[in-house]
Amino acid sequence: MRAVGNFLWFILGGVFMGLGWWLVGLIAFISIVGIPWGRACFVIGNFTFFPFGREAINRKELTHEEDLGTGALGLVGNIVWFLLAGVWLAIGHVISAVVCFFTIIGIPFGIQHLKLAGIALAPVGKTIVSKEVAAAAREANARAHVTQMRRD
Repeated sequence: MRAVGNFLWFILGGVFMGLGWWLVGLIAFISIVGIPWGRACFVIGNFTFFPFGREAINRKELTHEEDLGTGALGLVGNIVWFLLAGVWLAIGHVISAVVCFFTIIGIPFGIQHLKLAGIALAPVGKTIVSKEVAAAAREANARAHVTQMRRD
């Protein structure tokens, strides 16, 4: 089912938003200072081409470790990103979602566009993994949280 969803997504418009992400990535690379954001644009652009079966998850939630993207510098990076490119990519995804919502078959695609709009607003500190890996990470975090609460 994922393959069918990804195929339909790609031919019915996902390719355009994926190319939009890649275009922003190219502009970021040209600026030199934007290379970290450019790399993220290409990763999320690939995710945008075929999103079904995968999701974006916070790296700290996945690895249980803080890094540059999940700490204070990540917050600053997300603010800069939001102001320069994130809001525009998010608007593109929201417009695409509205168009998808006009048909019954397009509703799942519209929902996916709204998820991607959220990612577009603050992508720093996130990574793309399969849905199964994301669920396992969330379950492990929940178990660890419950264990910690029982100790307290």
